[in-house]
Amino acid sequence: MSRYESRTWPADPTLPGGRTERQSFQYNSFIPDTIAELQPTLSALSATRVTTAERQVDALNRNPPSMASLEVLARRLLRAESVASSRIEGLSLSQRRLAKAEVEGADTSDETARSVLGNVSAMEAAVSLGARTSPFRVEDILAVHQLLMKATSTPEFAGELRRAQNWIGGNDYNPGRADFVPPSPEYLSALMEDLCKFLNRADLPTTVQAAIAHAQFETIHPFADGNGRVGRALIHVVLRRRGLAPRYVPPVSLVLAADAKGYIEGLTDYREGRVDEWCGRFAVALQRAAEVATELALRLSELQQAWRARAGHPRSHSSAELLIRQLPAFPIVTAATASKTLGRSEEAARQAIAQLADAGVLRQTTVGKKNRAWEAPELFDLVNAIERELATPAGVDKPSRPVPSSRGR
Repeated sequence: MSRYESRTWPADPTLPGGRTERQSFQYNSFIPDTIAELQPTLSALSATRVTTAERQVDALNRNPPSMASLEVLARRLLRAESVASSRIEGLSLSQRRLAKAEVEGADTSDETARSVLGNVSAMEAAVSLGARTSPFRVEDILAVHQLLMKATSTPEFAGELRRAQNWIGGNDYNPGRADFVPPSPEYLSALMEDLCKFLNRADLPTTVQAAIAHAQFETIHPFADGNGRVGRALIHVVLRRRGLAPRYVPPVSLVLAADAKGYIEGLTDYREGRVDEWCGRFAVALQRAAEVATELALRLSELQQAWRARAGHPRSHSSAELLIRQLPAFPIVTAATASKTLGRSEEAARQAIAQLADAGVLRQTTVGKKNRAWEAPELFDLVNAIERELATPAGVDKPSRPVPSSRGR
């Protein structure tokens, strides 16, 4: 059974603060129960929420809204998920900054963007791992963490279980005032092996398995940094592995970030044995995420139709039409990146960019050291509008939905 273990923190006379902060003290670290053979019992309400969520995610993946390029939607959703997951950890970054950093590549000086791009890579790896049929291993989780951390300011932690005690809340020096202290390092290997056994099961509802795997991982907190982002990536391992989300990542982090307090309360419920409450809360978030993904797809399709009208309805195989199809996935382009994306010459890409710029679809900007680029500002407005709507509490009037114009500007 889960339990608290009393441990001693050594005195440290070099610490700032008063005498109390420097003295040795006792603290309690939490050791969770194993879950490899857990058989959770759900209330009727939570079971209904799980069923509803899975129907919504299944509908998104099997009957997606009509778009010219479904791969574009998948890429957009993955980036929305990665930005939101990073925001929960205090890494605030707009979709525009992320797109700009992607164009700049290794030359970007935006440290936060590099970290979020690492999260994009980790999410992509998690989704790919979920598509495999081989048993999931601890090494797979370490590989996801490696991708996440290698672009951060602490790459030395990448791909390794922590060797020291960590904690959540309080100060940076010791766990004396912490809100939660995870298990000490000697328990990590066994707990992670147990988690992977749970991830390899196929006898639980997918949403329940994703909810418990995520909460157990966050309780173990096995890394020195990056636990939240890797833990949310595990959600998508389960959704893909169990076949519920074979095409699209429901941006569940986008929903969790909109109610961070409720998210923390849910993880606390799990840790204190209220697994049913956590699974029900998670199912509601997953259902909402699938609804958001569907709404985003519909609005992207509407926006693309407006772009086509303003650009004079380009021919179906023209470079301008191909660029319109790809802009939701690549909202900032240069002649070189557009050429690569479209599979056409740079001259053809420049002509397509010029046509869309004349129509008011693209606006000139710069990337890197004043290199010319063009961005689709309405795409960023659309994603920002959806995030604002999610952040609006229930009962409060939602922001008015922007209607894309079909006229040039």
